[in-house]
Amino acid sequence: MKPNFSLRLRVFNLNFWGILYWSKHRVDRLQRLGDFLNIESFDLALLEEVWSEQDFESLRQKLLPTYPAAHYFRRGCRRAGLSSREKKHPIQELTQHVYTLNGYPYMIHHGDWFSGKAVGLVVLHLSGLVFNAYVTHLHAEYNRQKDIYLAHRVAQAWELAQFIHHTSKRADVVLLCGDLNLHPKDLGCRLLKEWTGLQDAYLETQDFRGCDEGCTMVPQNCYVNQQELEPYPSGIRIDYVLYKAVSGIYISCKTLKTTTGHDPHNGTPFSDHEALMATLYVRHSPPQHSPSPTHGPAEVSPLITVLKEAWTELGLGMAQAHWWAAFASCVIGLGLLLLVLLCALVAGGQTGEVTWLLLSPSVGLVLGAGAVYLFHMKEIKGLCKAQAELQHVLRRAKEAQDLSVVSQPAQQEDRA
Repeated sequence: MKPNFSLRLRVFNLNFWGILYWSKHRVDRLQRLGDFLNIESFDLALLEEVWSEQDFESLRQKLLPTYPAAHYFRRGCRRAGLSSREKKHPIQELTQHVYTLNGYPYMIHHGDWFSGKAVGLVVLHLSGLVFNAYVTHLHAEYNRQKDIYLAHRVAQAWELAQFIHHTSKRADVVLLCGDLNLHPKDLGCRLLKEWTGLQDAYLETQDFRGCDEGCTMVPQNCYVNQQELEPYPSGIRIDYVLYKAVSGIYISCKTLKTTTGHDPHNGTPFSDHEALMATLYVRHSPPQHSPSPTHGPAEVSPLITVLKEAWTELGLGMAQAHWWAAFASCVIGLGLLLLVLLCALVAGGQTGEVTWLLLSPSVGLVLGAGAVYLFHMKEIKGLCKAQAELQHVLRRAKEAQDLSVVSQPAQQEDRA
């Protein structure tokens, strides 16, 4: 790698909303998206919710001359996929991680558990730099006033932050794109940014052009559920381009654009989400002398604050999971008691019609309650694991802060 270099990287991200038999105009939107990507010729394009592998292969063939390298991340029992493709350099490594907690299987109408939310990673070598590109999709919110998935989404945000933290140690540049289903000031978003050090392209860009406040779900989009956006006249921002670089390398977002409720060329939208198009510049950064720290009253760092909030939220989720597990165990007990009573009646020769009618529902009740109990016990383990990791990081962060506070008087004395 040369001591001085400059690299321009154009990135495209979109939650495609490609659910088979459900998403409107899916095939037409896929064709127009392929035409647009070929015209624009981005360096890196990352897509979420490409549910059908057949759709991915169709898009891949269409983009093959412009985007020769591509990968489809399979996840969940329906093979819902995350896809990424880059143009000038081959993919060096790739892997994916499925989140431990993904909602509830009995919430069939939401379907997040069946899709299996995940994060995909591709490692690229660009101009001598190791470039880690992550693409992800976190659990949807559905009801902001009564969010039963909040603990799961916070746990996913922490798991995502940990995955990036542990897999990007050799990377020079880190890029994360995707539908986080988090508003900018939500706990999960703040936790992700504080722990990884990722910067938000919308907040850092020198030139933004697109929807008001960078929103990626807007009322102007004909595919959006207008009732869900009633509390937000301008829309909501839940899709992100986040990035960071290691010491000695500087990365900045020159421009960030979003679509504005329609296809830039043909008028109708690509998806119910708006696309993000970022132009990033990576260059060598000469070493800079950090300014002398001020020695005022010690303040709690933002990292410690957000870690405490996340630990508390996971604790609330764990309490709720314990309640459901206890409720399921009570139902199992009642079901077994009823089964014993029915078996006793059958053994005593009292095999009336009512006895046989109650036997099958009793068995189903025990099996169903048993499945709920086992699921929530697994949920408790997942929340406990995330909480233990948060507790460890929180303890280390407090120790580091206490150490810096103790060292300040010694530094002042040395200067005197």
